[in-house]
Amino acid sequence: MAVQRPRKSRSKHNIPTASIRYTDGSTREVPFNQLRLEDFAESDPWRRVRSVHGMAHYSGDYASATTGGQVVHESWLELARLLLADFDPSVCGIYAQPLRMVARIDGKVRSHVPDFLLVTARGRYASSTSSRPRALRTRRSRRRWPGRAI
Repeated sequence: MAVQRPRKSRSKHNIPTASIRYTDGSTREVPFNQLRLEDFAESDPWRRVRSVHGMAHYSGDYASATTGGQVVHESWLELARLLLADFDPSVCGIYAQPLRMVARIDGKVRSHVPDFLLVTARGRYASSTSSRPRALRTRRSRRRWPGRAI
């Protein structure tokens, strides 16, 4: 008879949360409704961007005038979105892969890392996720992380 291991409790994901990684290596989980712009001070991108010769996608660093520093991107599409944000006069802050969102959707725990968090001069935030238009048309991809979840 096989020994069953206890399953990890996923009840903590009943409330949508955001995980933020900081430059000192620590990670902080914040309930999504309590998330503030100050939480992103001294934050690092959630994923590490790597570039290897022969890769199918184009990743790298972009020297942003808005941030006064480097902003990472993982594809040509993300770079195009980054260029648009950098030249938009209403955008005063850009955070690359700022957090990992975790929420329970249709009974399953789902997670998503947006490509950019854009901060406008009026203090509004915009999450930007670049994706191929064909991928957005499939029902399965819309079900995995719908924009209305949070």
